Amino acid sequence: MPKLTIYTDGGCQPNPGPGGWGAVILAPGESPRELSGGEADSTNNRMELSAAIGALSSLAEPSEVALVTDSTYVKKGITEWIVGWRRRGWKTASKQPVKNRDLWQALDRAVKRHRVEWRWVRGHTGDRWNERAHDLAAAAIDRPDRPELPLEDDGAIHLFLGIAWSGKLRTGAWGAVLSHEDHQKEIAGTVRVPTSNAVHIHSAEQALATLKRPLPIRIYTVSDYLRDGATKWARGWQSRGWKTREGKPVANRGAWLDLLDRLRGLQVTWHVVSGDDAPAALERARELAREALKEEAEA
Repeated sequence: MPKLTIYTDGGCQPNPGPGGWGAVILAPGESPRELSGGEADSTNNRMELSAAIGALSSLAEPSEVALVTDSTYVKKGITEWIVGWRRRGWKTASKQPVKNRDLWQALDRAVKRHRVEWRWVRGHTGDRWNERAHDLAAAAIDRPDRPELPLEDDGAIHLFLGIAWSGKLRTGAWGAVLSHEDHQKEIAGTVRVPTSNAVHIHSAEQALATLKRPLPIRIYTVSDYLRDGATKWARGWQSRGWKTREGKPVANRGAWLDLLDRLRGLQVTWHVVSGDDAPAALERARELAREALKEEAEA
């Protein structure tokens, strides 16, 4: 049987709402194969299931598959809970109908064609293919209400951020393109941090550090973690003594503190972009990051 590794991810914006899923199929000696799809009205869990179904169903022949997901719902459902659901006629232990039964049954059928080992990975921690599956899922979300990017706003400084990450080296690289009116500047650097999320935070802090004029700023990033942390979560973290709602220490606290200090007094608007939304300057920032990481690896 062919041996494959598959990474899957799915989600909605908002949840429930428009959804997307993505999958990356890795076979020895072959280029990665990417799949994605979406629905106008779905949930995070349904998109996670759809990613696994879509990937397994796309395989032309029975295969030995290591399927990697960041969804404990999918992994536990298919490896533990489904046995009881089948036995009870697709009822939970509390005798309630199993949610997403149609997709669980479709996944059950898809799994039977293959020999599948289910693996869980924590999302957004720098795993290259998990991050790629996430990007594919985000790009597949069809949001008619998605606003146009304000690239023609000449009154603002535009910061386009990109990163690259090596889990093996425990090193990240960042790139930034700064644009104002007819002027453009490119910068890049590397940083030793434990996760790719920390690199995203560092990229924003370093780009902001180069600014000299107190103008409105628009930041473009592929990281909703960076945007949401800076605009939504930080106030709660600070009020709880840098603890999450679950009482756990906030990850990347030092990087967040540096960024929040840099943001103080600035007028910043954040834009999360991915897939076809990404402007050329953001793609250039990502290229700068990849080049910086390659130089670091070869040094």
